[in-house]
Amino acid sequence: MWELFQGNSLSSPPLWFMRQAGRYLPEYRKIRETCPTFLELCYTPELATRVTLQPIERFDFDAAIIFSDILVIPQGLGQHLSFESGKGPQLEPLNLSFFQTKLSFAGFLSQMAPVYEAIRLTRAQLSPSKALIGFSGAPWTLALYMLEGEGSRDFAKAKQIAFQNEKLFSSFLDFLVSAISLHLIEQIKAGASALQIFDSWAGLCPSSHFQKWIIEPTRRIVSSVRDVFPEIPLIGFPKGCGANLIDYSSHCDFSGISLDSSTPLSWAVKNLSSDLILQGNLDPLLLCAGGEPLKNAIISIHQHMNGRPYIFNLGHGIVPQTPIKNVEDCIKWVRELR
Repeated sequence: MWELFQGNSLSSPPLWFMRQAGRYLPEYRKIRETCPTFLELCYTPELATRVTLQPIERFDFDAAIIFSDILVIPQGLGQHLSFESGKGPQLEPLNLSFFQTKLSFAGFLSQMAPVYEAIRLTRAQLSPSKALIGFSGAPWTLALYMLEGEGSRDFAKAKQIAFQNEKLFSSFLDFLVSAISLHLIEQIKAGASALQIFDSWAGLCPSSHFQKWIIEPTRRIVSSVRDVFPEIPLIGFPKGCGANLIDYSSHCDFSGISLDSSTPLSWAVKNLSSDLILQGNLDPLLLCAGGEPLKNAIISIHQHMNGRPYIFNLGHGIVPQTPIKNVEDCIKWVRELR
């Protein structure tokens, strides 16, 4: 995958999947059963390393992505976090007015140390030919979770708080920019060879505020990382942002853009700079369906890229009910592309 970002042509597109280490794998479920909590798995470097490497060992993906979660950042800053079965992430809702006293960098690096150790261990065991991807959530997406206190379809509570306190909310995003930049830089120091910034809820930000709350904070993160590691490939994933993707991709200085399944590839190829490596955008449920629909979708993605270098990936994370055989078929068909 690294060769692609260096401008070298490859015989077939490199591929990896978001959430490629996860519940669809029986070997993951076996390890998960030994951990009382999801966070314990994330924060036990030896186990996080084993889980990170499982899909590489089974499928020979071109990249590993470190097993962690975007919400380790709020926890590292002092916000209580837990994962409850059937409910997903639960955070103690943050009072925006007191974020500067409730949150702190004081213990941040020590809290994140197991993540960096997992990266070091993974890099040592991973073939040098494989990329190791570190990641973080984006400021907007993290802020929504931190204010809402849990996942939501519309994050109505968090958005209302942001609109009612725009100046303070912007200061909160600035605070998160610093935390995210630090976390990403430390991941590179530990051995990550590429980074992805997940803005999973970018589609909930209105166009009127997209520049201020999505683009500008993200641009500053990328700039901070590049000041220290100018050659590191960075991929942005602003899920669901539609036509705002044009400004996002042109102002944030990413090496690549990950496309969700709702983004027409013909539109992306036409409107996004040819200097960008595109990534995506197979619907995870097509992977789950398998068979001819999957094969046809793979061929369609390749044809729409029209010779442009790209990374084959999903439009979002792999779903737990995905059959192993479908993943094997997908990889086989992608590697047969020319």
